Amino acid sequence: MMHRVLLPHLLILATLAISILAENDSIYEILRAHALPMGLLPKGVKEYNIDTETGQFSVYLNRSCKAKYESEIHYEANITGTIGYGSIGGLSGVKAQELFLWFPVKGIRVDIPSSGVIYFDVGVVRKQYSMALFETPRDCVAVENEVEFRGDDKIRSSMLQYYEVDQSVGRNIV
Repeated sequence: MMHRVLLPHLLILATLAISILAENDSIYEILRAHALPMGLLPKGVKEYNIDTETGQFSVYLNRSCKAKYESEIHYEANITGTIGYGSIGGLSGVKAQELFLWFPVKGIRVDIPSSGVIYFDVGVVRKQYSMALFETPRDCVAVENEVEFRGDDKIRSSMLQYYEVDQSVGRNIV
């Protein structure tokens, strides 16, 4: 019975704490308050906006850049998404490299903060990383060839022609 009475009050206090953080602290502190590692965003954030009611945010970097983690991550100058406890959804402006291809990161999720694992949703799969990689914000090197990142859909679609499956194979086997 006592838990039912306390839960709404705790939720209100948590919302107020997040509102105060959004007004006074850096985007890195807001990430930490949401059980996310600060290094999800690189060094060089010049400004950010966050709607504390909806969790929608915008982050502005000095320029498009890339940072090296286990693989390379590309950050556009403007990054947007919706932050929640242990997750970022509707993410745009971040791409992760897998082999030689760049995939847009659509979301980031931490199941259990103590697990030490973070997941990047790149559409078709979820890439698993160690949270230790993202403990601190990384230096971000300016992107020299922006076309490399803008043209990834063309590269991917031209490669897919080599992986088409012949739908007629095996159909008339009894």
